[in-house]
Amino acid sequence: MKTVLIVEDDMVNARVFSKILTKRGGLNVKHTENVEEVMTIAQKKEADVILMDVSLSHSVYEGKPVDGIEITQMLKGNPETAGVPVILVTAHAMDGDRETFLNQSGANGYISKPVVDHQKFVDDIAALIPD
Repeated sequence: MKTVLIVEDDMVNARVFSKILTKRGGLNVKHTENVEEVMTIAQKKEADVILMDVSLSHSVYEGKPVDGIEITQMLKGNPETAGVPVILVTAHAMDGDRETFLNQSGANGYISKPVVDHQKFVDDIAALIPD
C-alpha cells in the first residue's frame, strides 16, 4: 500500500486529509510536523509522496523556525530525498502564488486549501506516486 506523509500543523486539516486519503484513496497515511522526522521518513523511503503545508507555524530545524518551502528545499537539495515527490498545500491561493511557491521550493505539485473536490485531491496526489 502506498503511503502519504502529511506535514501539517493544523490538526483539523491533517485529520480531514487523512480521512479523504485513506477512505477515498485507499492510501496509508503518516502525519508529523517534526522536521527531523520528515527528513528521516524521506531518507528511509517510508513515504511515497509528501503533502507539505506551506505555512508551518511550529516547525523548527536546527534551532531555526522553518516553513514548508524551506523543508521542501532541504528535501529536494539532498540526493537521498530529492526523488520523493512533494506537493505543497496552502490556503495562500492568490494569483501567481502557485508558480512562485513551486519555483522557490522545487516541489512537484501544488494544491490550494480548502479542499472541496475530494476525488480531485486524491487523483492529484495519486498521479505523483511512483509505481
